[in-house]
Amino acid sequence: MPGGRHLAWAEWGPPDGVPVLFCPGAATGRSLAFGSHLVDGLGVRLLSVDRPGLGGSDPAPGRGLLDFAADVADLVRLRELREVRGVGFSQGTPFLLACAASGILTAAAVVAGTDELAHPSFAAALTPDVTAMVEAVRSDPAAAERFFAGFGDADGFWQRILAMAAGPDRAVYTDPVFEGAYRHAMAEALAPGPAGYARDTVLASARWPFEPAQIRVPVDLWYGAADTSPVHSPDFGASLAARLPHARRHLVPDAGGALLWTHAADILRTLLRR
Repeated sequence: MPGGRHLAWAEWGPPDGVPVLFCPGAATGRSLAFGSHLVDGLGVRLLSVDRPGLGGSDPAPGRGLLDFAADVADLVRLRELREVRGVGFSQGTPFLLACAASGILTAAAVVAGTDELAHPSFAAALTPDVTAMVEAVRSDPAAAERFFAGFGDADGFWQRILAMAAGPDRAVYTDPVFEGAYRHAMAEALAPGPAGYARDTVLASARWPFEPAQIRVPVDLWYGAADTSPVHSPDFGASLAARLPHARRHLVPDAGGALLWTHAADILRTLLRR
């Protein structure tokens, strides 16, 4: 990257396919894809990027959401990508929307996305634990970042994921092949230490430095009605859809938070039609 910092990514699909930027969830490295069995048939070039401080990407102390968008803009330029679309999963959502607000993407899909939890509209809707997290970031972001760094353990993350999963999600996460891939991606992301995850969590728990109303590209929001995660959108994306000028919300009744993998074909095909 300009300045000598390294940014790591992985990709699947044909080199001349439609580029789709993937912003993965919390503490997850670039190796965990979705729909990788579909990309050749759909003509998708899927690129998953390690955010700074995670996996193979060098740290960028003090970075913000728009700084990540600037990194992606450099990646797009250096790799000569055109007409880039994007997908954000869980905590990757604010990073994806920062890219959309910066004009990098032509269309986007939010999947089980973390909403702007610090927005006043959610003040009464959050669980006590999430309220405490948001308040800690608001009152002393540096102290909150140090606190989050104490949770940067891949095994502990996996146990928290299982604890929040119910019904259809638990069936996905406990599949031996999927569990192995997911846990490998977490170990990969946290190999440099917990600082990257801690910074991500501060940024995802604070007010966003852009207004969703300034995002002019189409955005599809995908939520599973059986999702029990307290850190995804409290209203399954309804508020965020209302704040985005060109949004369409899909609430899938038989899905949970893992619908990125159970409904990958629908998500990618809809994104390509945009």
